[in-house]
Amino acid sequence: MNIEELREYCLSLKGTTECFPFDDVTLVLKVQGKMFALIPLDNPETQITLKCDPERAIALREEFSAIVPAWHFNKKYWNTVIIDPTITRTLLCELIQHSYDLVVAGLPKKLREELN
Repeated sequence: MNIEELREYCLSLKGTTECFPFDDVTLVLKVQGKMFALIPLDNPETQITLKCDPERAIALREEFSAIVPAWHFNKKYWNTVIIDPTITRTLLCELIQHSYDLVVAGLPKKLREELN
């Protein structure tokens, strides 16, 4: 997937919005105002940073060399996924959906209901 495909997939998830709050080169994707993905637009490697539960984050890092801790966030809960041949489109969509679902699960009930 390229950056535009990543962006389009994320925006296809219900309630997702995008913004550039940090700078003009980091696309931030949110659901109900809560961040679930970051896409750096100035990096030569296509990559996306996603939220992940701690145990799964560690397991993914052990299995895939293209998945590394996102040091600019709590390293236990965020992974940067570098898009390379070991990361299939199916796996990437699953990782994005997992990040989205984690954020949605943490929303207040009223906001979760708005997404249904």
